Amino acid sequence: MDDLLGEDFGLAESHKLYRCLDKLLAHKTALFSYLQTRWQELFSARFDVLLYDLTSTYFESDPPAEGKRRYGYSRDKRPDCVQVVIALIVTPDGFPMAYEVLPGNTSDRTTLEDFLGKIEAQYGKANRVWVMDRGIPTEESLAKMRQTESPVHYLVGTPKGRLSKLEKRFLGMSWEQVRESVDVKLLDADGELYILARSQGRVQKERAMRQRRLKKLWKRLHELQRQKLTRDQLLLKLGAAKKEAGRAYGLVTITLPDKDQPVNAQTFKFVLNKKKFRQVHRREGHYLLRSNLSGENQATLWEYYIQLTEIEQAFKELKSDLSIRPIYHQRDDRIEAHIFVAFLAYCIQVTLKQRLRALAPGLTPRAVLEKFSVMQMIDVHLPTTDGRQLILSRYTEPDKDQQLLLQQLKLKLPLQPPPKIRSANSV
Repeated sequence: MDDLLGEDFGLAESHKLYRCLDKLLAHKTALFSYLQTRWQELFSARFDVLLYDLTSTYFESDPPAEGKRRYGYSRDKRPDCVQVVIALIVTPDGFPMAYEVLPGNTSDRTTLEDFLGKIEAQYGKANRVWVMDRGIPTEESLAKMRQTESPVHYLVGTPKGRLSKLEKRFLGMSWEQVRESVDVKLLDADGELYILARSQGRVQKERAMRQRRLKKLWKRLHELQRQKLTRDQLLLKLGAAKKEAGRAYGLVTITLPDKDQPVNAQTFKFVLNKKKFRQVHRREGHYLLRSNLSGENQATLWEYYIQLTEIEQAFKELKSDLSIRPIYHQRDDRIEAHIFVAFLAYCIQVTLKQRLRALAPGLTPRAVLEKFSVMQMIDVHLPTTDGRQLILSRYTEPDKDQQLLLQQLKLKLPLQPPPKIRSANSV
């Protein structure tokens, strides 16, 4: 925000800006509807598939006595800072339909029902498909989506633990290829469609990660066997090793010494849990999805799910290119205004991205903005003989590369602004 306002932006101007933003925020819902209409006109955008996810952004400020800033699960790896949660709905092309700023301790599982109601109230009932990660819906919310008069369709990731209940039924089924290196199996069970997907690229990646972590953990356990430690010291070091090893730690069965025993190779033992290892090996690179979409083919369902990367990209752009964090504001209305500005900037960025896809494939919004960033708008002040000032606002003329880019994007710069006269006693 400070970069946007500039060094000369004073306190009075800042208050004026925030008062203006407060008025705009009152029309946030109307803005969502306007943007949807414009994107349909400009790009024939579709809004029948919605991607829903949440992120958090932290604050460089003291913990509050009240308000939305709260400690919670930090996606920024900053559990030491208070935060707010941002819920966002975008289309597979990245067009945002709505967002909401929630308290920092909000649980993902408590947000879906309200958003379903808001989207339906604003845009009406429609044949939409909600695509979400596994941590968002509860069993109750999915049941409500299935049981409504006009069922709300969903496709959601499912924890691999659920695969244990269905694994035997999947074993007798054959794989069907939906795209290069991706195979799926479909299973109707309990009124839902389960999709087991296997990505060869993901298989190799997960196995390489698991092997690297398991090898490092194994080496560390051997080191601990040789160290002269008390049982309590060993437990502390094992806690650190568990955190670093992640899920690989669960593949090892560890026998600890009794309370009064020394730590050595006889009292502190560890072996590979072969049953768990075989199970993890078999499931690596597999995704279990569930849906109430019975009419779609497996290729379409898989395409829906992998489009969740688009909302991850939206969060990445908000936090990197658009610099939404860190936030220093402490009042909720100022926090809302800060995030609102970042949201508007993202809307402009995604609009530019879509325009580039059609007119200049291969170029990114960042590359285009960097190219145009050297163009400046300046005010030239010229004194007159009667004590007044002639003010000429001028932008620098584009160079050849910029002219070519403007032509490619079918953009035309406005005429240079007309001169203005300022009296000697004006502020």
